[in-house]
Amino acid sequence: MLQATYNKIMDLSGHRHATWMLGFISFIESSFFPLPPDPLLLTMGLRHRDRVWYYGALCTITSVFGGYLGYYIGYSVFETWGHVIIDAYGLQAAFDKFQQDFQKWGFWLICAKGITPIPYKVVTLASGVAKLDLMTFTLSSLVARGFRFLYVSFFIWKFGPAVKEKLEKNLTLITVVGLSVLVLGFILVKWIWG
Repeated sequence: MLQATYNKIMDLSGHRHATWMLGFISFIESSFFPLPPDPLLLTMGLRHRDRVWYYGALCTITSVFGGYLGYYIGYSVFETWGHVIIDAYGLQAAFDKFQQDFQKWGFWLICAKGITPIPYKVVTLASGVAKLDLMTFTLSSLVARGFRFLYVSFFIWKFGPAVKEKLEKNLTLITVVGLSVLVLGFILVKWIWG
């Protein structure tokens, strides 16, 4: 099953609309979608290593623009739509604590949370609810998301062929570790801010 999923993502990374899909997933992940764009970024970068910096920049920019959607949901329609997203992930207590920390640490909190496995949609929604200055939100999002996606791009650019070989050899282990990090992000949000 894992091999079939990997093959499907590799096939998807070669699709003529793969770049659009990567940007779209990065956009929606910043406001409501549960899965990150990293698997597609990784496979596209491995397939087209000469374009990996472009893909990393695309993820950064579309993630920041997707963050504006999350910010808008928090700012304007949190009572109707924002709670649906927070409740769907069971993050209400974490969200409340995050808002309190926001008043004190704003810019730095976004930078820190934007590069961790903590879901970025929590950051964007909380920024809108707290009515954080939009310029501060934009700059900290660019720093955080740029670091995250360009770090992945650097890793692929530097170690591409070796990464692909290790990925294919250790697919199960890497998948388990990747899913564990994602779940750990949700657990950390609940534990730290819960």
